[in-house]
Amino acid sequence: MVNPRLLSSAPTSRGLAFDLIRSQGPISRVELAERTGLTQATMSNVVRQLMVDGLVVEAGRRESTGGKPRTLLSIDPLARFALGVQLGADAVTVVLTDLGGAMVGRLRTHGVYGEAPDAAVARIAAVVADFLAGLGVPAERVAGLGLVTPGPIDLRHGSIHGAPPLEAWAGFPLVSAVTEATGLPVVLDNDATAAAIGEFWGGSVADSAAHCTVYYGAGIGAGIVLDGVVFRGASSNAGELGQVMSRAPGPFLANTTVEKLAGPVGVALRARAAVAAGREAGFALTGLTDPYADFSVVATAAVHGDPLALELIRDSAEHLAAAVVSIANVLDLDSIVLAGPSLAIAGALYLEAVRRRVDEDFFARAAHGVSVELSAYVADAAAVGGAALVLQREITTRSAGAAPGSPSAPASPSAPAGPAARPVPPTPPEAP
Repeated sequence: MVNPRLLSSAPTSRGLAFDLIRSQGPISRVELAERTGLTQATMSNVVRQLMVDGLVVEAGRRESTGGKPRTLLSIDPLARFALGVQLGADAVTVVLTDLGGAMVGRLRTHGVYGEAPDAAVARIAAVVADFLAGLGVPAERVAGLGLVTPGPIDLRHGSIHGAPPLEAWAGFPLVSAVTEATGLPVVLDNDATAAAIGEFWGGSVADSAAHCTVYYGAGIGAGIVLDGVVFRGASSNAGELGQVMSRAPGPFLANTTVEKLAGPVGVALRARAAVAAGREAGFALTGLTDPYADFSVVATAAVHGDPLALELIRDSAEHLAAAVVSIANVLDLDSIVLAGPSLAIAGALYLEAVRRRVDEDFFARAAHGVSVELSAYVADAAAVGGAALVLQREITTRSAGAAPGSPSAPASPSAPAGPAARPVPPTPPEAP
């Protein structure tokens, strides 16, 4: 059996050229050749191929400073579209982006918590079909569907391992089922990793040397990009920040995980216990068995200043901040982005706690600062990243892409440049 970590390849000339046109265009063929190190003849052939495929168009001429004016190139953003589907216990989000990564449409529906996998896939396929029909996007221009899920995942078999709260999904052939139900090629990846790729594709962290997107959904994960290369680990399940062991507060200091202390389920359980114990609350819990609905109630009350809700959310934020500063110290991060649907309501409270803790406790703070921001697409970051995975595969761009060994893994392993991209260096092999 081939080691999936070895299944990577150098970026193609086509991918390098397209990525520069996308991120730095309008740009001339001469400038493309200079920045990639390719000959002008090679670059002319690459550009011709991109134009034949309809991905790149001529966008006028630059005023001459002596000699023949240079023809400028831009991408055609409507040449291709990509779907991103963020599958979660708490919510399912569907986005459509154009070739430049701009969001064309978005919808959110209820999560798959307690739903059988077959029924959930059929429902999601129907939602996707109605979504595309409503947007009027021709099916032949949809390059594929990027499906992102909580970890741990099994990319070789196109499935997830079924960690709580998706135990029923363990071993379910997710990629093949979604491909059959939608008729689209499917790329599978971890939600936190996809969110990090989406941040690079959008250019917000393109200059970071050591970046982490902390993804706070039903669980807590981390997408890690070091020197433009996604770090995936031995089985593409690196970054499970929520599974870091911690000490629960109380007289016995029991060992537990960060996810149980900081995650939405833990917040909901503590809210129910506090109300049952007679604590005064300015909010009414749902009375349902869905902890994610109760978490939303608590987060909303916290934003409006309810004392008990604020206490619960701030306690959660402190536990999350402690985990984030630990990974910042281990990896010497210079950029952190917080993302995920559980931050959609009270994200500012979590951002405040993480920023303060990083400012106080980051070990290398005398050497450099650490940018800590909320994602521009807080609730939708993983879905946007899923769409970026599809576009990267379509273009064979210089991309972090799906993990090696994925059923639909793209050709190259490093993160894409953004609008303020640095000159394109040769891409190193993917980190193990």
